[in-house]
Formats: sequence, structure tokens, C-alpha cells
Amino acid sequence: MTAMTESSGRSVARQGLRRMHGFYAAGSLLWAITAAWTGWLHPGTRQMWVSLLLLIVFTGLLITTSLYLREPAPSLHAAARCRPVERHSAATARHTRA
Repeated sequence: MTAMTESSGRSVARQGLRRMHGFYAAGSLLWAITAAWTGWLHPGTRQMWVSLLLLIVFTGLLITTSLYLREPAPSLHAAARCRPVERHSAATARHTRA
């Protein structure tokens, strides 16, 4: 039951990230236009630097969500196909030799 809850939680998280991805793309575009406009009319002013800072922030968030969404989504039955790895501790290995 836990695996199903985890996978559905990841699915919801990915949907939310897709929504935010569009928001970050729109924000990056808006701040790029604003930074260009402000830099053209008032170069070197505080408004231009704030626009550039917000452009960098939104572009960083856009890149981060793009990289996360590029990873393949985990399948629902991935845990069922994987076989557990048998691990032995050092103490177990010592006892089996004797």
C-alpha cells in the first residue's frame, strides 16, 4: 500500500511541477522583456538591476524544473520487478566460515 501512495504522490508532484514550469517560463519571458525595456530606457538604474535579478531567479527555477521533469517517471510496478539484493554483514560472514 505504501508503494502505491508514494507513486501517486510523485505523480501529483510532477503535475504540480509541470504547472509551475509554465509559470516559470512566463515569468522568465516577462522579466526578460522588462529587463530589456528598462535597460534600453534607463540603463544602469536600480529598476534594471532588479529586473535582471528577477530574470536570473526565474530562469534558474525554469532550468531546475526542466531538469527534474526530464527524468523518467517511475512506473507503478517498478518495485515488483526488482529483486531484493541479499546482503550479509561481516558478522554473518565470519560465522559461516567456522
